[in-house]
Amino acid sequence: MGMTVTEKILASRAGKKSVRPGDLIFAKVDFSMGSDVTVPLSAVSLRSMGTDKVHDPSRVAMVQDHFVPAKDIKSAELSKATREFAKSQPGSHYFEVGRAGICHTVIPDEGLVVPGDVVVGADSHTCTYGALGLFATGVGSTDLAAVWALGETWFKVPATIRVNYHGKIGPMIMGKDLILALLGRIGIDGATYQALEFAGAPISDLAMNDRFTIANMAIEGGAKNGIIEVDEITMAYGKGRWKRPPETFRSDPDAEFVQTIDIDIDGMEPQVAAPYLPSNVKGVSKVAGTKVDQVFIGSCTNGRIEDYRIAADIMAGRKVHPDVRMLVIPASHEVQMKLVSEGLMTKFLEAGAEIGPSTCGPCIGGHMGILGGGEVGFYTSNRNFVGRNGARDAQVYLGSPAIAAATAVAGVITDPRELKPSKIISGKAAA
Repeated sequence: MGMTVTEKILASRAGKKSVRPGDLIFAKVDFSMGSDVTVPLSAVSLRSMGTDKVHDPSRVAMVQDHFVPAKDIKSAELSKATREFAKSQPGSHYFEVGRAGICHTVIPDEGLVVPGDVVVGADSHTCTYGALGLFATGVGSTDLAAVWALGETWFKVPATIRVNYHGKIGPMIMGKDLILALLGRIGIDGATYQALEFAGAPISDLAMNDRFTIANMAIEGGAKNGIIEVDEITMAYGKGRWKRPPETFRSDPDAEFVQTIDIDIDGMEPQVAAPYLPSNVKGVSKVAGTKVDQVFIGSCTNGRIEDYRIAADIMAGRKVHPDVRMLVIPASHEVQMKLVSEGLMTKFLEAGAEIGPSTCGPCIGGHMGILGGGEVGFYTSNRNFVGRNGARDAQVYLGSPAIAAATAVAGVITDPRELKPSKIISGKAAA
């Protein structure tokens, strides 16, 4: 019996010829990551293990992103502790405010993770990196400390669900729509501790920004990891970027999947997740007309330059509705620079949007965009749980940058196809 791509990667790093779902293994970790809210905890755990040095600093990154710029004394102390620990680990990759951004954008864009890797991060959306054909999953701060100490950790090999997308990507359909369509089908626990392997012609047609979005939200279905096999688009992204040689794995023709899900996207309308679950998914027509108070385009899910190009094109010559606050928060300093060089920052500002520094901010309800009682937001982020983004009775709808831009202009949730942007946006055209 053959193996899936996830099984092959884990077998490789465990030094085994083969593994099967349910096997308990110890595997080498190629790269690990922590943020300003998890590094301080991991540092304490590392010291409790009898050491204050990580196994291989060159395989470790620490990113200031969750509560930065510091909003209060407590967040400043977290950042300080992260900064000091990073300085104590010469050779580690440290990313400071103003020179970095959200970890799940910075890490792959800096070329620190490559196809075939096993990657762990003390953040649940570490699964984002699976878009590069590698195994990536979130762990707790204590587990991260153990990886720092040993350079390896244990895994239970997950069974794999194969998700095959069929059909042609229509206008205004993005990666966000494809992953929401899946979540609407399987729910928040339909892939618990399983790998989600995304495949099919629509996936092959997607640019990397959309692939990262899909892998990012695998965790919203309970998955251990999400993964997309390497192809020419992956390799083009990595050219001149990857710090190490990639290793390509593919699922065998006779690989065993615990489930196969087929999703036909022909004629699919843009998708929206309504409060209070990312799996409460409806076609945009079902929620169109819902009044919103705030629109947020950003986060590790949809804060890349391609996302802002799409939003800016939809908003060209238009203004943010007077009853709406629009927040544009690029996912990295690199994205910020591109917004400036391409003139998009000026366009957003002229439209009436507010530009924020690269931070998780509104996505986690940390700061820079908290919703008040009864307010409604439309976000391009990944979660809309009760109380996550502000007041417990605030409501957040999730969707693509295309819907977000149209909604910011109209003041109500709006199908972006109605605004007739200057470019038809679908598939590789979004790159």
